[in-house]
Amino acid sequence: MKTVFSYVRPYKWPIAIALFLMLIELSVELVQPLIIAKIIDDGIMKGDQSVIWTWGGVMMLMAFVAFLSGATNSFFASHASQSFAFDVRSALFKQVQQFTVATFTKFPTAGLITRLTSDVTMVQNVLFMSLRIMLRAPLLVLGSVIMAFIVNAYLAMFLVIGAPFLIIFLYIMVKKGVSYFALVQVRLDRVNRVLQENLQAVRLVKAYLRGTFESSRFEKVSNLLKMDTVKALRIMEIILPLLLLVMNISLLAVLWFGAREIQSNNAQIGELVAIVNYAMRMTGAFSMFAFIIMAFARAKASAERMEEVLLVNEGLERDDESGKMHGIIKGEINFKNVTFSYPNTPEPVLQNISFDVKSGEKLAIMGATGAGKSTLMQLIPRFFEVTSGSITVDGKDVKNWPLDQLRQAIGLVPQQSLLFTGSIYQNLAWGKVEASTDELQQAAKQAQIHSSVEQFAKGYDTRVGQKGVNLSGGQKQRLSIARALVRKPEILLLDDSTSALDVKTEASLWEALDKEEATMLVVTQKIRTAKGADRVLLLDNGRIAAYGSHQELIETSDLYRQIAESQQEQEVPSHAPDVN
Repeated sequence: MKTVFSYVRPYKWPIAIALFLMLIELSVELVQPLIIAKIIDDGIMKGDQSVIWTWGGVMMLMAFVAFLSGATNSFFASHASQSFAFDVRSALFKQVQQFTVATFTKFPTAGLITRLTSDVTMVQNVLFMSLRIMLRAPLLVLGSVIMAFIVNAYLAMFLVIGAPFLIIFLYIMVKKGVSYFALVQVRLDRVNRVLQENLQAVRLVKAYLRGTFESSRFEKVSNLLKMDTVKALRIMEIILPLLLLVMNISLLAVLWFGAREIQSNNAQIGELVAIVNYAMRMTGAFSMFAFIIMAFARAKASAERMEEVLLVNEGLERDDESGKMHGIIKGEINFKNVTFSYPNTPEPVLQNISFDVKSGEKLAIMGATGAGKSTLMQLIPRFFEVTSGSITVDGKDVKNWPLDQLRQAIGLVPQQSLLFTGSIYQNLAWGKVEASTDELQQAAKQAQIHSSVEQFAKGYDTRVGQKGVNLSGGQKQRLSIARALVRKPEILLLDDSTSALDVKTEASLWEALDKEEATMLVVTQKIRTAKGADRVLLLDNGRIAAYGSHQELIETSDLYRQIAESQQEQEVPSHAPDVN
């Protein structure tokens, strides 16, 4: 929790002012019973109207001061808590941006979303309530005990008889509450994950009529959340009745022995009224303890979950700024005996991969599903680190290139086309922020999407829905390609990025890309695409099955020849027309 609450330090002065104002409120509340006792003993019992009016006026003035202090306290408490939440949320998001792809596998997306939303809000609310009422409640109890001893030490003893028991009881409840509410937040993660998956696959759910199944699945995880929340709240609900029971017993003891003290002239009526007033204030404060403990337990659990993210040291992307290096110029790529396994996975995905791509060449990467094609592509921009072997770009190991320089030279088009909410113009400029309109349009023309964009009513200002929901698959792919081309990269990585394009559009696209000077690695399943490459890399179960030009592989590789023949058969109509 220290890491999370270290973000409070910049707001120490607003917090100090809020606490000072809260102490003024508290002081007024603690002094009031003394004034009431004086009005009773020196005013009402002696019939002195001047005492009643004088001290009554003092009480009114103090109440007004408490009111102003409370209102101003809320302002500073809100400022401190909201600013603290902003800083923590920003720090979490910045930390997540530094995660390597391997680190992301340790933190499910739904869990990260919960940490940046629900968990931050939980801690923010506790900070605000602490400055407003949470600290006030225990201080009111402590202050009431002290003031009660000042008024009458004998009667005050009966207020603190149950204190040791209450302290032990509250400690146990806080400990249990933290563990229970940590589990509740985990359950909330799972609910968010199921909800996220369902919303992302809503078309598939409808197409396969799986709405009932998905509702059932959501009910199961939601029911687990409900049960654990009820269990946690049930534990917390035990606190208030027990606290009130102990305090009511103490209050009865004060009244019983206080009456005997008045009868024997060892105490005044005003003193008994003051002690009872303090007891009532303590009871009111204790009634807030259940809420305070529950909020604190949830906040502690949330803070620990956020700290898990903030304290990640390994698996972060950091640039080595120790040496100034020239940027990538040629884009030459060399794989030498590269083997790679995913974290916590013993079986290698790629084994002993060696090949090279010269500047400006195009390499087609082929293979069955799961052969390791996409994984190979992800090793070049260092989304993952190789297990053994080396990858060099322009003769230097990718580990020795600063990440910003390495990735600035790469244009990546992922297998799944991802677009962001915003205009088409903004999505294209995402590839190069400072790009001019002419540059964006030129990239769109190369990607064969310019004419389609021009047909939209608002052209490049057309709004793209979430993940490009209002665009076809082919349009999304071509926009993704245009976004990469805007960068004018030295290395262009296309991960099966033309699967949704028709033959004519794809042919035009490759014709335009052939004019690019970039080194290209293209994951494809199409032989006609491989034909246009300088060389073809055929993968089979993570190993190189064949490597060479299209013609060389046709002559030397049985597997490649089988793929080529199967695709030729698919392209030939099964029932040829009779020409006789």
